[in-house]
Amino acid sequence: MRLVLFRHGIAVDRQEPECPPDADRPLTTEGTHLTRQSAEGLRRMKVSPAAVLTSPLLRATQTARTLADVFEIKKSSIVTTDALLPLKDPGMFLSMLPELEDGDIVAVGHAPHLDETLARAIGLSFGAVTSLKKAGAALLEFGERRSPPARLVWILPAGTLRRLSPKS
Repeated sequence: MRLVLFRHGIAVDRQEPECPPDADRPLTTEGTHLTRQSAEGLRRMKVSPAAVLTSPLLRATQTARTLADVFEIKKSSIVTTDALLPLKDPGMFLSMLPELEDGDIVAVGHAPHLDETLARAIGLSFGAVTSLKKAGAALLEFGERRSPPARLVWILPAGTLRRLSPKS
């Protein structure tokens, strides 16, 4: 199994006077556009997700829908899970992996949760080893049992993914 950890795109700034509550912060128009380009870059990296898992927060679900559009997968293949919420224990998400179908899976979430999940997945029991930026991604390969430790294949910032996009 290959797991792509994908941080949500650029959302409305918390400091904006009209900013809704955190759970309802949407992607900006620019955030949606840049996320689409990052997703196109993932396609160039030969990622082909069977499913997209997402945090229930609006900016993550919008990112997941954009990914589903780019990869031409059914919206029913988007699975919302509280295990990808920002303050959840990464072990909660990692424990779901054995139940998922084979192939590539994309998990859309937030900082610092995705960074901590990556660290735990490669066998570290503390903190984070990276800081995924918005619309950035990391690819992990899991063995047959789909349990840590995984192998970190790559980490790509959003700018690199966008440069890989044929539409950039």
